[in-house]
Amino acid sequence: MAESLKDKVAIIGMGCTQFGELWDKDVDDLIVDAVYEALEDAGLELKDVQAVWGGTANSGVNASSVSCPLQLQYIPATRVENACATGIEIIRQAAHALAAGVYDLVLAVGFEKLKDVGFPGLHPGKLSDKFHPIYPAGGTGPGRYALAATRYFQRYGLSPEEGKRTLAKISVKSHYSGARNPKAHLRREISLEDVLNAPMIAWPLGLYDCCGVTDGASATILCRAEDVKYFAPHHQDDYITIKGIGVSAGPGWGKNKEDYDFTHWPETEHAARQAYRMAGIQNPRRELDMAEIHDCFSIAELIAMESLGFCQKGHAKEELIDNGAFIAPQFREAVMRKWGTSEEEIKNVPPPEDILVINHSGGLKSFGHPVGASGGREVYEIYKQIQGKAQEPSRQLQNVRLGLAHNQGGHPGRFQCAVIIVGVPERL
Repeated sequence: MAESLKDKVAIIGMGCTQFGELWDKDVDDLIVDAVYEALEDAGLELKDVQAVWGGTANSGVNASSVSCPLQLQYIPATRVENACATGIEIIRQAAHALAAGVYDLVLAVGFEKLKDVGFPGLHPGKLSDKFHPIYPAGGTGPGRYALAATRYFQRYGLSPEEGKRTLAKISVKSHYSGARNPKAHLRREISLEDVLNAPMIAWPLGLYDCCGVTDGASATILCRAEDVKYFAPHHQDDYITIKGIGVSAGPGWGKNKEDYDFTHWPETEHAARQAYRMAGIQNPRRELDMAEIHDCFSIAELIAMESLGFCQKGHAKEELIDNGAFIAPQFREAVMRKWGTSEEEIKNVPPPEDILVINHSGGLKSFGHPVGASGGREVYEIYKQIQGKAQEPSRQLQNVRLGLAHNQGGHPGRFQCAVIIVGVPERL
């Protein structure tokens, strides 16, 4: 019988660059910056690392993508790509190597220099003929997620106006959080009216419903939990362990099947079940303290909430969004005011008992989405919150012990998804 990974692998150092339009840095600079922050955090040197996994979708071809900038001295290095799930995938592969006893100390670094690929958004890949600048109709990310949004509105009885306002609330929350995150890309608060009146990209998704095109890198140093006392003795009180990991890739027939309704992500559901089973989680809404989930578009966050089991399908609006149950308690009232909610209305909507803080970092929407780096960056946010070391004191959450990170790549009907749960270790 397969063994569980729960509490067997520790994260003892993490690094994350500033995310943004980093014209003064190339991809090698980003890799070095993230890795050396992680090494400093762990109290280690690069020569201590025994193997490296580098993850990128568009900014590197093979192992030299990481071996050259880091000047690795002939140790194993692997380049990994699994679309937007890449950042968690490299942590998964590194963790499995440790659990198998093949290595004792490893590094996973995710990176992307999207501003250098020469396209205004993610490059079209197979969506266009030999990267032709004219995309096929309906072949864009916004276009496909827009199909999910309109179908969701129809299935669950939201008028176009009500549905668009619900999505706008998500974007307002993300920007409010991101504006307070020193490493975020888009650090500007927005109002509900800003979102509703923004230029349309693919109805109902306007400019503020879509994540930006971002550069960045993140890095993770891992060892077996039993070895923390050797590699990071100064971290014995604040390291974290992997509780569960799930990865799922679907058959890809969603958009061809008549019964595919675009309103839930089967790949996310399967990956989450794997991670919950390994972590021993029965009720994620109550047991998790925070979640960093894939919100490349505002509708992606809403449907991911439901597909991850945070609420019933079709109920994210009333169970998590309208009452502010997905907002950090210290930000809740301010964000609701940004929604145009009156003081009287806020008073009449008591703080929810079951708060699950979602995308407190600002999410992909505001923090940014350099594809290979996003999964590690999400884990970085949870890591810092558990340690009580969030940059900018107003962002610090209280009593965080367990968090989930989620990424999915592809498009509705054809995803690959990764979910990782990390938290305070069960002491050996």
